[in-house]
Parts: sequence; C-alpha cells; structure tokens
Amino acid sequence: MPENRVWITDVCPRDGFQIEPEFVSTEIKVKVIDALSAAGSAAIEVTSFVHPKAVPQMADAEEVMLNIKRNPGTSYEVLIPNLRGAERALRTNPNQLNLVVSASESHNRSNLRRGTFDTLNDFVEVPKLASSAGVLVQGGVATAFGCPFEGEVPVSRVLDVIHRYLEMGVDTIKLADTTGMANPEQVRNMIREVKNRWPELRIHLHFHNTRGMGLANVYAAYLEGVRHFDASLGGIGGCPFAPGASGNICTEDTVNMFHDMKIVTGVDLDQLLAASGRLEKQLGHSVPSQVLKAGKTLDLHSQPQF
Repeated sequence: MPENRVWITDVCPRDGFQIEPEFVSTEIKVKVIDALSAAGSAAIEVTSFVHPKAVPQMADAEEVMLNIKRNPGTSYEVLIPNLRGAERALRTNPNQLNLVVSASESHNRSNLRRGTFDTLNDFVEVPKLASSAGVLVQGGVATAFGCPFEGEVPVSRVLDVIHRYLEMGVDTIKLADTTGMANPEQVRNMIREVKNRWPELRIHLHFHNTRGMGLANVYAAYLEGVRHFDASLGGIGGCPFAPGASGNICTEDTVNMFHDMKIVTGVDLDQLLAASGRLEKQLGHSVPSQVLKAGKTLDLHSQPQF
C-alpha cells in the first residue's frame, strides 16, 4: 500500500442526511451520490436499510440504490441493522454491508435497545449471507473513544467487541468517535493496541469534529498507518442518539488537508467543492465546511493597492 495514499468514504448520503429535519428527496440524494462518484470518491455510504419508522429519512433506501450511476472505481456501501436489513440490502447490489454496535453498553441501549453483545450475537448470520453473495462486511464500533453517558470507554472493551466481530467473519473494522470525544494521543494509543493484537487488520476510522479535533485525529491516525477514513460532504450529520454529537469531519476539508501534504486521495477537490456548494442550496441551509467558505489553501487573492 503506498505510504502517500488514503481512501475516503463519504458518509453524507447516510450519516449526513439522517438527521436533516426535513425529508431529503430521493432525487437530491441520487444527485449528491452521483456527484461524489464523479469527483472520484473511493467509497460512498449510500443509505441505511433500517426500518422506516426508526429513521424516516432512509425510507427510500431501495429506490436510491437502484437509481444511482455506478462508477467502477467507487464502492457503494450501506448500513444495515440486522439480518433482515441485510437481505433487503443485498437485493440492491451493494459492494459492502456496514454493521455497527456501540462499545458503550448505555449508548447501545439508547440506540438499539439491546446490550452490546446481544446485538453482536444478532449479527452472526450476516457475514455468512454476505459472503455467499460476494459482498464485503465491515464491523463498526461506535463510541470507541468515549461515551456521552459513561465517559471513557476502556480499550479492553473495544478490543472485546473487535474480537467478536472477527470471530463472526467480518472483513474490516471501523472505529467511530461518535460524540467527538477523541484526542490525537488517545487515537494513536488505540490504534497501537489494536495493531499489537491484529497486525494485519485493516482499520477504518470515523471522526466527528464536535470539539474541533477531527482533522487532528485524522492526522494522528495517519501517523499510525491508518489509510481509510470516513468524512461527510459539507461536514453535515451526526448521531441522533448521542447528545451534542453534531458534525462529521468534512470531506472537502479532509481532502484539502491531505492534498496540501502531498498525500493522494483520488478525489477532485474542485468537483467536491462544487458539490458542497450545491448541497447548501439543495438543503436550504449552510454547511460547516471550512474550505467551502475560505477556498483552497493556494487560492490566492490580489494584493491590495495603497
């Protein structure tokens, strides 16, 4: 794997749109996904196959998946809550199924009304089903760096959740800072602990910028060898089950940082910024993106005349 290459999964269509107060039309969702594909996104989390009563914003999951224009270089991923959701999702030809459970018991009960390991036991048949269809499965660990109800989550607890996922046969692991509680030193220590136990495991990271440390955490993870990250177009989104957890890290801000450091993302930043600008109009409100407001680092200005 080249040292100067990263892969970014854009989660705007799922994690971003899920907390929008007004329903985002299927047409807009498809346009945003197609724009992300055209910009060269390595992967897109397109939607979630949860029950519409739980997350009404995702009620059009099948329709969205069946109407997007697929780029051969992009992985189209979906979040699924259980085996039934996996069965629905597989009929729409995803490249990957994403599972998620909270390392924190209280957050998992707030989110899913079940204990952490009860939820994991419910997932056991999903990797088998996905494997038979030739589809990858990612095991997500929410609140891996802190819980809004419990505070610090022991590293040992996170390792136990990863171990259970690997026992059932998932392909990759995602660690999520669901409430933006992580700091760079904590991130580096967590990655070292995981790599010490599973040196060949591909780790994927999902950060929020709730307390302004999102990109610092990305870079800390990069220094530890992580090359796969989530981000959201415009920086929209957050967890509806975690108080104060607004703000995924912004895709264009993340890409801009990596490009400034001469690290390849495969993403056309100009196309991404254009899509983010359109997103503000499509949603009818501003988005947190910093680069959209300030411009790329080397977008220079005329010198004032005195």
